[in-house]
Amino acid sequence: MTSSNRSGAIARLLAGSALLVATTLPAFAQQDVSAPAANQVEADGEDGSADDNVIMVTGYQGSLLEAIDIKRNTIGFSDSIVATDISDFPEQNLSEALQRLPGVTIERDRGLGTRVNVRGLPSEYTFVSINKLATASGSGGRDVEFDIFASELIQTVTVHKSPVASDEEGGIAGSVAISTARPFDNPGLRVVGTLEGAYNTISEKVDPLFSVLASDTFGDFGVLVSFASQQRTNRTDSNSGINFRPISRWTDRNNAQTRQALAVLQRDAGIVFDNVRNPDGVNRVVFLDKVGDRVFLDDQERYGLSGSIQYKPGDDFSLSFDGFVGAYDTDVDEYDVAGYSASSTSTLGIIHDYDDTTLANDGIVVLRDVSYTRTQHEFLSKEYLNRTDYRQFGGELNWTPGRWAINVLGGYSGAEKSVDFSNLKHVAYAPSRTRYTATGGETIPSDDPNTIDMYNAPGSYLFEAYETTREQIQDDKYAAQADVSHFFDGVLERVNLGVRFTSKTNERQYGEEKIQGPTRGSTAYLNRRTLADSPLEDVTAITGGKAYQARDLNWAQVSNSYARDFFRPDGFETPFGDGNYYKVQEETWAAWAQANLEWDLGSVPVLVNGGVRYVNTKVESEGFQQVQNTDGSTGYTDAPVASDGRYDKFLPSMNVQAEPLPDLLLRAAASQTLIRPALTDLAYKRTANFNSFRFNDGNPGLRPTFADQWEAGLEYYLPGGGLLSASYFWKKIKGVINNQLTGTVPGVTKYNANGTIDGVYDFEVYQPVNADGSFTVKGVELAAVLPFGMFVPALDGLGLNANYTVLDSSLTGQSDLGIDTSPIGLADNTYNVTLYWDNGPLAARASYNRKSEYVEYIQNNNYPVYRDGYGQVDVAVSYQLTPNFRLEAQGINVTEEATTGYTMDPSFPTMYEFSGARYSLGVRAQF
Repeated sequence: MTSSNRSGAIARLLAGSALLVATTLPAFAQQDVSAPAANQVEADGEDGSADDNVIMVTGYQGSLLEAIDIKRNTIGFSDSIVATDISDFPEQNLSEALQRLPGVTIERDRGLGTRVNVRGLPSEYTFVSINKLATASGSGGRDVEFDIFASELIQTVTVHKSPVASDEEGGIAGSVAISTARPFDNPGLRVVGTLEGAYNTISEKVDPLFSVLASDTFGDFGVLVSFASQQRTNRTDSNSGINFRPISRWTDRNNAQTRQALAVLQRDAGIVFDNVRNPDGVNRVVFLDKVGDRVFLDDQERYGLSGSIQYKPGDDFSLSFDGFVGAYDTDVDEYDVAGYSASSTSTLGIIHDYDDTTLANDGIVVLRDVSYTRTQHEFLSKEYLNRTDYRQFGGELNWTPGRWAINVLGGYSGAEKSVDFSNLKHVAYAPSRTRYTATGGETIPSDDPNTIDMYNAPGSYLFEAYETTREQIQDDKYAAQADVSHFFDGVLERVNLGVRFTSKTNERQYGEEKIQGPTRGSTAYLNRRTLADSPLEDVTAITGGKAYQARDLNWAQVSNSYARDFFRPDGFETPFGDGNYYKVQEETWAAWAQANLEWDLGSVPVLVNGGVRYVNTKVESEGFQQVQNTDGSTGYTDAPVASDGRYDKFLPSMNVQAEPLPDLLLRAAASQTLIRPALTDLAYKRTANFNSFRFNDGNPGLRPTFADQWEAGLEYYLPGGGLLSASYFWKKIKGVINNQLTGTVPGVTKYNANGTIDGVYDFEVYQPVNADGSFTVKGVELAAVLPFGMFVPALDGLGLNANYTVLDSSLTGQSDLGIDTSPIGLADNTYNVTLYWDNGPLAARASYNRKSEYVEYIQNNNYPVYRDGYGQVDVAVSYQLTPNFRLEAQGINVTEEATTGYTMDPSFPTMYEFSGARYSLGVRAQF
């Protein structure tokens, strides 16, 4: 595409609509590497001067028009979302705004969008950058926790789905390029502010949101500062935690519990094992492990500050310094009552109902309704105090002297994450009956005379422990890049060379300690204290809001505020342990070369971008590993250990674009790309799961996951500002990282909470490894933006923005029992539909977003657990009161959709969760 064609793109796009857009595309959006970065688009009068009558389109329709123009002018396949002014994102955070894009879905946690999935692949397959710099979020993985970012500070986001050689990574799923605002995006003095209150229908609390942006340009200089602060109080009620547990829990103990379990299985279900030591047999008889009712109260506070200083003496030179800092604090109170039927001292009593037909194809028998001899009933008051502080600073130089284009950038991105967790645990052992219900599960009194009503027997619950853990993660990333292009006349239009250095470090400290007695570290119970000895309040009185939503139920618990004051000694702080420390450092050098070719094939303009990227990576990992004592004593010691490794790779890419008819684009792309292992997977570390008799280790020897991919598509840009597009994509993914059994540790002593020995067991060791072989993911994306006014002038302002993605994969889940499942996180289809009205002072839109069911995890490496298909309705309405003030109202999840899930079949539900709806009312001022 020539420079003149590009400068007229928006005018062509809006032909016939009587609308023109005045805007500046952010620098990262200029991935059309066929020419220097585009400048501000102006509508010129007949004399070539700027037309003073340009109509500014700044509402939802204006954002769509800008996003469409970015899509058209970007080499390769992409989609964008634009906030022309601050606060044009009505969602709770950035991830919820991105879910409107084709092929983009999000993971939800208690009613809040968190991580982003592109084309159904896991979130760690997506590369994220802010202002061209890789983003740290404190997770320790490659995925970014989008919930930490205030969306009000974001100007534009583009999801690139086919890489070019100059991309930093490319990402197997895609790359998310985020841009914050700069002063010359909108020259002159500009002040925008928003004040809002939001109401949650379950917590019944009102939360404030405040944001402001101030920007001005002074000749060649410009300064911009924006700030956003938001509070969110959300209550979630959930009947969940229902999962399968194999009967080997008791059959492998070779004691009285084993003998009774085998006898009850034969008596009540006719089940007899040929070999009780064969896991493939006993692991196919399952029961309900743990059933719980719980209330979460999430108190979240988020603030962000972004700033930019820009020097721009002309269209051929720009120097910018950007800063982006903020914090995300969450205080989560969880109040949990659960019946743990699989307690080590229990076994089967009576099987009331079992199901050997629903999962007969996999040979699985589900004990639906069972009385157990000694269920472990638990009252848990949990508190999670999380804080993430993030910051990013960078500078960028863009200079286009003559036929050259020079881009130089450098910067730092960092995040510090701290987690302080506590759990007040009271336990009562008694016979109980646990069974499935239509929406989850329940534990009720059994026929045994020693049974209890677990919700209303506080005197039966003994204090067991006040458990604490503490974690700190430091995540730092540095980057520097130089990129030089030269432009030519003729078929060879541009040659581009570049080099980039990145350094990433992830360091983690972790510790845990239980308080069980009057002195620190004591294993003696606190004077045999019972639950009744602490002040109890109705759980919904502690959290506030409506009655419990998941079931017709109420119970009383100890508040977390009381637990923290009473059970923590003065000056108490959970100590870090050496065995839980790790540090991973990664340094990468990359160089690339690419070229653009442009010519007319007959009357058809053709553009080809081809190139290759070389990456060379060094990884250093240090931490501790358990080694057997060599001094004659029994047991294991944490010993320091370190490792390093290197790998390199050439990554080719090609993108082709042709325009056989005006406004009709054909695109094709092919490339090889990679995503690196999560730094936490590379770390030397070992965590123990005593319920599963398993150690989980890191693996410093991991290598990246690679993908060969291609895509072909068609895009038609309608004359009224609309778009119709369709594409088919195919990916072959190699070296997938899975957790696999890599060894055993014999003779591990497992202790009960009261210090007594539960038993001595052989623990399996699981590690992340690069799996052999490959799998394919293929799919179709369809998108349509239809302003109805282009068909019927009377409907000017009414429009539809919709997309649909369908996926297929050859990969099956990693089940040790050989149960076929879809890949974790892969939804077969997703769609988004937004109907909008944007004409005159009134603007409105209603959106429906749906993601089909997908495998959330594979429990115990055996049983796939699915998250049900989920659809959510969001609405937004605004009215322009005066030229400077606008009234806004929004609703999120207005139908109060429940989140549900199941194990293998919907008749075995695992989750029934309500987070309510969120309504907000606010005013926005612009000067």
